Amino acid sequence: MLIIGIAGGTGSGKTTVARSVIDRLGSDKVTFISQDNYYKDHKDRSFAEREKINYDHPFAFDNELLVEHLGLLKAGQTAYAPVYDFTKHARYSDQTVELKPSSIVIIEGLHVLSDENLRKLLNIKVFVDTDPDVRVLRRVIRDIEDRGRTIQSIHHQYLTTVKPMHEAFIEPSKKYADLIIPEGGQNEVGIQLLSVLTEKYLSGDPSSFDS
Repeated sequence: MLIIGIAGGTGSGKTTVARSVIDRLGSDKVTFISQDNYYKDHKDRSFAEREKINYDHPFAFDNELLVEHLGLLKAGQTAYAPVYDFTKHARYSDQTVELKPSSIVIIEGLHVLSDENLRKLLNIKVFVDTDPDVRVLRRVIRDIEDRGRTIQSIHHQYLTTVKPMHEAFIEPSKKYADLIIPEGGQNEVGIQLLSVLTEKYLSGDPSSFDS
């Protein structure tokens, strides 16, 4: 099993890169995991309390569960990822995403390279490096359209947690990357390179990717 980790700041294009690679390889050959599914559940707290949590810190994610699920996949077993409701800051209690084992696993998320235990499991580590202005605009559109946020709440969160956590954790994690893809989904050369490396593994030559 080849495990690819794709990290980068909010709105950098991580998901677009992952989906572009999957389109080239074929969805039947790849298991896709979003780290966003693994936000810790805080349903025992009131909504007002949940709103105050720093969701941009690495500790906001249940990476222990993610590592456990990767272990199941490597053992040829199916795992079930939680589903997170961003409008309520809590997991859906009755929904999961079925993760079936395959030759290629792609994980994308803010802190995929920030966590040492998770990082050790990655065969290829990718960082998507996109201009901050572009990332902010993408974040604003996403949070308004998909997560029901107000422009005031987005502005407050960006200044108090998003930007500080990016500078403290996400940007420094770039040093662990094997491949840096500037401008995310707009970088066809970078996506093609990652796809070629992955296809080489699928062709039966996994020796180059041993951890």
